[in-house]
Amino acid sequence: MLDNKNNPRFSESEEPLPSPSVYPAYHSPSPTGEGVRGERLLILSILEDTMVDGPGFRTSIYCAGCPNECPGCHNPQSWDIRNGHEMSVEEIMQVIEADPFANVTFSGGDPMYQPDGFAELAKAIRERTNKNIWCFSGFTYEMLLKNPRQRRLLELLDVLVDGPFVQKLRDESLAFRGSSNQRIIDVQASLREGSVVMYQVSA
Repeated sequence: MLDNKNNPRFSESEEPLPSPSVYPAYHSPSPTGEGVRGERLLILSILEDTMVDGPGFRTSIYCAGCPNECPGCHNPQSWDIRNGHEMSVEEIMQVIEADPFANVTFSGGDPMYQPDGFAELAKAIRERTNKNIWCFSGFTYEMLLKNPRQRRLLELLDVLVDGPFVQKLRDESLAFRGSSNQRIIDVQASLREGSVVMYQVSA
């Protein structure tokens, strides 16, 4: 686990992001600050053709680093960002584009803990494929709107599954969620409407 000084539990009024000085590998932009090949992410694994992280076959990108540390988390090894290995956006895109049928899911860990890199990845997916993008985050939709870096990533998503896992609200009957407080949000519709619009999961 990370030392609490380096891994605080953030309130809605604070910026829930890691410090690049603590984790030098977290953010390595190109000299111009632009370009797909400039961003690097810390990744635990990439799982191809999974059906548990959204509808249909998906390529799931599991990132390292999560400040939420939810009790009962099924993947506690993902909390420490140092457990990840560096991959460039281009390297991840090669895996994504190799499967013409699978859509994409960002999970972890928490992708919103590495918003700049995942925003560049989402941008590349938008520009180079027709795949939809789901993202699982312990932060709520409302919190993400308040942080400019996280909002940039949010605006590139199709669906957000938001909120921390709450053990006492665990419900194994829920599709693509661990606890009943979590929401499956249609991001683009929510941005248009100015309020949360739930995504309708097909039975």
